[in-house]
Amino acid sequence: MSGTPETTRVAAASPFDADAAAALSVWSAGGEEQLADFSGLDLRGADLSGLDLADSVLSEAVLSQVPLRGADLFRAELTAADLSGADLTGAWLTKATLDEATLRGTILREANLGSASLWGVDARGADLRGASLANAALLRTDLSGADLSDVSVDRTSFKVVLDERTVLTGLSGTVYGPAGVRDATDGDPRELSSTALEQWLNARGANVRVLAPGEN
Repeated sequence: MSGTPETTRVAAASPFDADAAAALSVWSAGGEEQLADFSGLDLRGADLSGLDLADSVLSEAVLSQVPLRGADLFRAELTAADLSGADLTGAWLTKATLDEATLRGTILREANLGSASLWGVDARGADLRGASLANAALLRTDLSGADLSDVSVDRTSFKVVLDERTVLTGLSGTVYGPAGVRDATDGDPRELSSTALEQWLNARGANVRVLAPGEN
């Protein structure tokens, strides 16, 4: 992505839940200083594409299947949010906190997750094609069956779980390991680091260099 997306404060569709709809309406009508705090709310049914949600609080919010295409979620707080099946194509998630979030089947194509925190995230089957993960921290993140085609990494903490279904074609840049690799879908992952991890990734179409701890 070349820069922060153009955004709005008016949602294309409101949530089904009355409390969530009311909170969104109050925020939309407020000025630029109005804090977007939707923590714990059920936002299903809304279309939040293109919204300016920078610095928003969405901890434990339910965003399953919600369109968030091109949304600005810079520095957003999304801890334990349910984003399963949500569409965040082209979203701006730089410095966002997604610890313990659910990203199962989430679409993150061309999304910018630079310097984002993803600790303990369930991202099985997520679509990250063309996304940027520069300086992001993926720690105990399950990427089994995820599509990482053409993802760019740069000094990315990549302490993730991968399996034979994870698509790695075009993944390029530098990462810090170790990563867990599951050879069978029901087996425990084995840990790979340094050269072994680099070879495993690159044998599957990546072009990645695994950095030693402290190496830039």
